[in-house]
Amino acid sequence: MRIVVDDLSGPRIAEFLREHVREMRSITPLESKHALDLDGLRTPEVTFWSVMDGDAVLGCGALKRLEPAHAELKSMRTAVARKRSGIASLLLNHILAEAGRMGFTRLSLETGSADFFLPARRLYEKFGFGYCEPFADYRPDPHSVFMTRLL
Repeated sequence: MRIVVDDLSGPRIAEFLREHVREMRSITPLESKHALDLDGLRTPEVTFWSVMDGDAVLGCGALKRLEPAHAELKSMRTAVARKRSGIASLLLNHILAEAGRMGFTRLSLETGSADFFLPARRLYEKFGFGYCEPFADYRPDPHSVFMTRLL
């Protein structure tokens, strides 16, 4: 298993992300869905990582630069068959280290408020994220919770 910076050009990561967006749309009202599609992730302010096992995509995550010292964690996902196997923790630890190397001092995220997202919220809490007010262009939304931590 390896974590790689991904240029988002391969068909496997494209399908993995399409599945992610489909799942988010099935759980969250469209006006409250903030998952980025491929075009949204293929921007200069985003660095994207994939967790690979051979050719299989096991997980992914990204950082989006908001300000020189503040980034947003985006697109955290683990393959359904590999949930709760440590992949998300491995990847989040990697992204936190990379964020520090990139000069960020604060990392924030938006995730869902529904029970489906409880494992994600617990993971972020375990890694030191605390609840906060909306940041960047987000607005209060009953379907969203916002978290942040200093690096």
